[in-house]
Amino acid sequence: MADSWATPRGEPGQRRTGGPAGPGADLHLDLPRGGGTGVRAALIRALRDAVRTGRLAPGTRLPSSRSLAADLGIARNTVADAYGELVAEGWLTARQGSGTRVARRVVPPEPAPPRTPPLAASRPAYDLRPGSPDVSAFPRSAWLSAARRALTAAPNDAFDYGRPAGRPELRRVLADYLARARGVRAAPERIVICAGFVQGLALLSRVRAKAGHREVAVESYGLDIHWNVLRGAGLRTVPLPVDRQGARTAELDRLPGTRTVLLTPAHQFPTGVPLVPDRRAAVVDWASRVGGLVLEDDYDGEFRYDRQPVGALQGLDPEHVVYLGTASKSLAPALRLAWMVVPDHLMDDLLAVKGTGEWQSGALDQLTLAEFIDSGAYDRHVRGMRMRYRRRRDQLVAALAERAPEVRITGIAAGLHAVLELPPGTEWSVVRGAAWQGLALEGLARYRYREAERPDEPGPGGQPDALVFAYGAPPEHAFTGALEALCRVLP
Repeated sequence: MADSWATPRGEPGQRRTGGPAGPGADLHLDLPRGGGTGVRAALIRALRDAVRTGRLAPGTRLPSSRSLAADLGIARNTVADAYGELVAEGWLTARQGSGTRVARRVVPPEPAPPRTPPLAASRPAYDLRPGSPDVSAFPRSAWLSAARRALTAAPNDAFDYGRPAGRPELRRVLADYLARARGVRAAPERIVICAGFVQGLALLSRVRAKAGHREVAVESYGLDIHWNVLRGAGLRTVPLPVDRQGARTAELDRLPGTRTVLLTPAHQFPTGVPLVPDRRAAVVDWASRVGGLVLEDDYDGEFRYDRQPVGALQGLDPEHVVYLGTASKSLAPALRLAWMVVPDHLMDDLLAVKGTGEWQSGALDQLTLAEFIDSGAYDRHVRGMRMRYRRRRDQLVAALAERAPEVRITGIAAGLHAVLELPPGTEWSVVRGAAWQGLALEGLARYRYREAERPDEPGPGGQPDALVFAYGAPPEHAFTGALEALCRVLP
């Protein structure tokens, strides 16, 4: 191996270091003597190591391919090929008039297992993973006003330990709101307040396990944290295939041991498709026939853009569907406020489990949310956020049409995320390249049930390569930058 100093063109023999805005940079590279493909691979490896270790800082301009080739005594095509490979991998950028530069990115971590590609080791520049709304838009002033009014009017018993079902003030206003906005059939006495959807799912899992119903069907795309909650209660999960019409609910009849199913019917997560009417009818018919229970996760039902929201499945059969809603997407996850609308025959068992430990949400936050909804502030906030998220969705669609027209976008009629279908075999490399650029992105593979079989139908049920892009998550000032960064990493 020969140690070589690659020096930009200048005075013969002079070593000159160029900064990010300079004409080039001194490069200390270990390359084999002679030519051939071994030199190209060694050059790529040496440049990659120089960037990874920080010897080449982000933004540093590299010598031209002609200059570097002359200094190293190798063919210009070898340098050009190496530069091109590193640009494709995201290590370098090349633009007309600006030369070749080290990409402005954060340092990646050690390689991750194949199921989940690596994200940036430090905080990503843009976190585009689904799960959170734009928390910077939380209505602080309106919430504070509601909190003051709620605290002033709070009865003395609000400062006591509270009851498992939650504050009656919140249960009352939720019954009215859910009936009006989501088509839920509920009396206040059938609503239970919980500290987030996961807590509600954990409570229901215990109730089903206690009743001996130990098998739960789950959509073949979803969140593993939910599946793990079910399993943690001693339940067995079985996958229910998902295609472009939602979960294949007719296949529940092929699962004789199943009496419970967890669904996201209004906006399937993460594929974004609604459950079509005949499949909605099929699942409530199944539950009625076998004495089953449908757990309806309505995580972002308020955010529909192109037509009226899809109503809650619970409205079709309140005695066989548990409706679960949350303030995590409409307001903020930090509130830890969610609710269940429970069939009469489950209420006693559910409250018995909830009363055994510290399962209660804070009473003052419950009272504040009740006042926030009752005053009309909640509706105003949701309408404002719906307009904001729709604008972002439209920006995303327009940007892809212009800069990545071959990327098909689906699941955009509602919600806070979209699915971007990629060419076959590219999902892992795109997610990995995004990490180099400081983008935290998830591929669709992240949400596939591990034991799910590959259905014959293409699309979401056929396991395409795709990204799940959470356009609702970035703060308003950062969305344009996030969209630009996304377009740079798409094939």
